[in-house]
Amino acid sequence: MKVVALEDILGTEHDVDGGNWISRRLITKKDGMGYSVNDTLIKAGTETHIWYQNHLESVYCIEGEGEVVTLSDNKVWPIAKDQLYALDKNDEHLLRARTDMRMVCVFNPPLTGNEVHDENGVYPVDEG
Repeated sequence: MKVVALEDILGTEHDVDGGNWISRRLITKKDGMGYSVNDTLIKAGTETHIWYQNHLESVYCIEGEGEVVTLSDNKVWPIAKDQLYALDKNDEHLLRARTDMRMVCVFNPPLTGNEVHDENGVYPVDEG
């Protein structure tokens, strides 16, 4: 059994500031669960290019509103509190926050905990 308190993550190497977002990595690869879980804040008025070529992600919005634009078809997906979106095809997308948003993000394969997006919006995959 493991219990993780958000307050124990704040200010550590697992409290990652990506500029437009702050991601607190609650469960990471080292926990051996086969996935990772993040509590992520998206800053109002931002647009973030993301393309998880190496990961699948499900995102549950618990606060705020914004939209996701899938770049393969330029479809706009409004996102609001109590909605989940799943990037089940490694979708290249833009995440736009109208207000501050708080998201619970689940990644497979799991993140190690200190990743930031590269110039293409990609997280590297940890082969180790």
